[in-house]
Amino acid sequence: MSFRALVLSQGADRKVAGAIETIEDARLPAGDVTVAVEYSTLNYKDGLVLTSGGGLVKTWPHVGGIDFAGTVEASDHPGFRPGDKVVLNGWRVGELHWGGYATRARVKGDWLVKLPPSISTRHAMAIGTAGYTSMLCVMALQKHGVRPESGEVLVTGASGGVGSIAVAILAQLGYLVVAATGRPQEINYLESLGAATILDRKELTEAPDRPLLSERYAGLVDTVSGVMFARALAQVKYGGAAAVCGLAGGASFPGSILPFILRGITVYGIDSVMLPKAPREDAWRRLAADLPLDKLDSTVHEAGLSDLMALALRILKGEVRGRVVIDVNK
Repeated sequence: MSFRALVLSQGADRKVAGAIETIEDARLPAGDVTVAVEYSTLNYKDGLVLTSGGGLVKTWPHVGGIDFAGTVEASDHPGFRPGDKVVLNGWRVGELHWGGYATRARVKGDWLVKLPPSISTRHAMAIGTAGYTSMLCVMALQKHGVRPESGEVLVTGASGGVGSIAVAILAQLGYLVVAATGRPQEINYLESLGAATILDRKELTEAPDRPLLSERYAGLVDTVSGVMFARALAQVKYGGAAAVCGLAGGASFPGSILPFILRGITVYGIDSVMLPKAPREDAWRRLAADLPLDKLDSTVHEAGLSDLMALALRILKGEVRGRVVIDVNK
């Protein structure tokens, strides 16, 4: 048997080229579950893999795609059987292990999660790692004790994949959401997701001139880091919390230890890649319950495997709104 995939190769100049090829099943990597992939998606990390490898890919040729959803075709794993609808996020799939930009994938069953009945494979990829990470951020704030009555919650990078779904989930749960964006054309879009206030990103792009600014936010979902995180952190209320999951603004930030000491602020680092299975399943159960799928649909546009190379450049430039669902059969 054979399958169709976007196969990536890296040249001497370290630039990545991609071509859609038909591949024999014998080339699939090791694993105990084979999945007929129906949909994948596009994340910032996928953009890195598709353009330069991003230091994430060690062996070429390669099949990217850190997310996929589909139907189990064959299984030697006790937890899965043919016909099961499943989703995969992370586990270095699409980096060290061939991923979802193909019509078939073979992985370890321990990496898979059965989809809740109310979430289709297409919706699963409209959610993707971005939405799953958003849910983990919300769960962290709630575990800390941030409630709707606690006050405003700021979401940075609100027009992006993680940010837009975080806005929708928080608004559905009754929080007052402040959505920070540098795209004024997205105001109506963010308001339709439930944002109560739109904040111009420019207000967060200068490093704070003192370690503590006026208290405003009960919670923070930061998808950017860098200067934006430093300035937002300086405005979190006493006893508040920040859930941090993104690096688009860089891995360092010009901040101070004082918010942690003088305001008792807690920062939760959100890892979605190597998270154990039980909290993954919890997050997907919560997504089924708390994410309004009608609002999710407004964040999505669909593309095929042949569109990915061009889309990769756009997501790295911050030009992709919301979520991109990849129909791997197109």
